[in-house]
Amino acid sequence: MKEIVTVLGTIRKEDIGFCQCHEHIMLSKGKSFEVNSALCLDDLEKSLNEVKRYRQAGGNTILEAQPGGCNRMAKELRYISEESGVNIIAATGFHKLIFYPENHWIFTASQEELEMFFISELTNGMYTDADNGLPVRRCSAKAGFIKTALDVEELTSRYRKLFSAAAGAAIKTNRFIMVHIEQNADSELLLEYLKEKGLKTGNLMFCHMDRACKDINVLKRMLSAGVYLEFDTIGRFKYHSDEHEIHIIKELISGGYEDQLLFSLDTTRTRFKTYDNAAIGLDYILTTFIPEMKKSGITEEQIDKLSNKNCIRFLTA
Repeated sequence: MKEIVTVLGTIRKEDIGFCQCHEHIMLSKGKSFEVNSALCLDDLEKSLNEVKRYRQAGGNTILEAQPGGCNRMAKELRYISEESGVNIIAATGFHKLIFYPENHWIFTASQEELEMFFISELTNGMYTDADNGLPVRRCSAKAGFIKTALDVEELTSRYRKLFSAAAGAAIKTNRFIMVHIEQNADSELLLEYLKEKGLKTGNLMFCHMDRACKDINVLKRMLSAGVYLEFDTIGRFKYHSDEHEIHIIKELISGGYEDQLLFSLDTTRTRFKTYDNAAIGLDYILTTFIPEMKKSGITEEQIDKLSNKNCIRFLTA
């Protein structure tokens, strides 16, 4: 059984409670902000108050999906967890390469160096100075999983190097891999590549598939292969309505896949009420989306699987 490692240390599976499996809580201003101004969450008190709102609504655990070297704020995540009472499981790994400055060390590091960086953050503590130069300083808070990203560039040599390093680190540390899937990227191609690297499909979470892939048959094939799918196009109306999101979930539940589904919000600055009062807020799933799920006929037991039991199984199996 895997350990569940939060920024405050290991916890028991009974401590997970309600869990959202792909969020961003603290994010410093860097290259990602230049790409999209919503990708900056650098006000400690605002982020803390947002997480407290989540806690008050019934939230217990968050998987924080910003990897090291890409504007992650590790020490601040630890502070927010301490002050809010919410378990935060942080990420090492890599994001889309568009989010890194041209001279970033991630482009020149070897596969072996990348693998050791991931392993070190999982076992010794997360680096706090990895955004620009080679990382030297670290904090005591450890990463709990490996975040990766597949862009429409697909599996070019530089992405193969990164995914190979992530696979090696995951196998050596018995940790799971989260995969950001960009719209129109080939998730099935990547799945075959990761299987060739020796990864078990039950240790893979593919994210954003509810907006990245419009073909439900692809989702079903991925689930049939044994991976978990995390859906977060909830309250993201530029992509589709919540009604359509519920339709996708219900169809996959009807297909027998309810034990492999997870959900979240993939929050940004424009989705936190403490940064934008018109936003939906980190508590939106608890306060708004789940009541709509129930109205549609999704049962309490099925919701408990998406919000707790599937999370526990994925985190520990």
